[in-house]
Amino acid sequence: MRICLNRVQILRDDWFLSADGRFCEGTHLVSGRIGSGKSTLALVMAGLFSPTSGTIEYEGSPSTMLSLQFPEYHVTGSTLIEECLSWGLDPSRILLNVELEDRPDSDPLSLSRGELKRLHLACVLEQQNDILLLDEPFSALDCDQKMRLCNQLSKRTSGITVIFTHEQEFLPPIDRYWEIREGNLMDLGRSPGDGNQILYYGQKQERPET
Repeated sequence: MRICLNRVQILRDDWFLSADGRFCEGTHLVSGRIGSGKSTLALVMAGLFSPTSGTIEYEGSPSTMLSLQFPEYHVTGSTLIEECLSWGLDPSRILLNVELEDRPDSDPLSLSRGELKRLHLACVLEQQNDILLLDEPFSALDCDQKMRLCNQLSKRTSGITVIFTHEQEFLPPIDRYWEIREGNLMDLGRSPGDGNQILYYGQKQERPET
């Protein structure tokens, strides 16, 4: 299973992004300053935005899930129960997992940004899609929730997970680093270590030498 970016070019007025690379199974980190194009690249890789030129190929006929930075963009239900059901999930189990079991009839948009983010991510991870594209998944989460998300992501034993974020303090173990720099997607290589070393949650991870 792979995502192949073949000489992808994205042009918007005086802004551009060039991306060429292969995303194989494992967890990938795509970093870059705010406004560098992380969210745009996520949309392109999910097939929701067409590049100006180049192609994107999905090898292995995988199922894909894109999680947008703002969870309210995903809301379709008028209550928390309906929201869980819209994902085809068991509301009682999901709401218990995110500590919202006492508010089943609440409007999802009445939740705080952090609460809604937790609910959305719980539904996303429960889907078990082959490709998981996460745009700023740690935004609006407190430290405990960030660590919990890291733990959940580390338990994905198959498929491709791509995390688009400028977060550097709370991250799950990363298999490959990428960075958008001056309009180009740079492949920074694999994580340091031999795979038996676990990068600690809550501590900054050292980037490999380029």
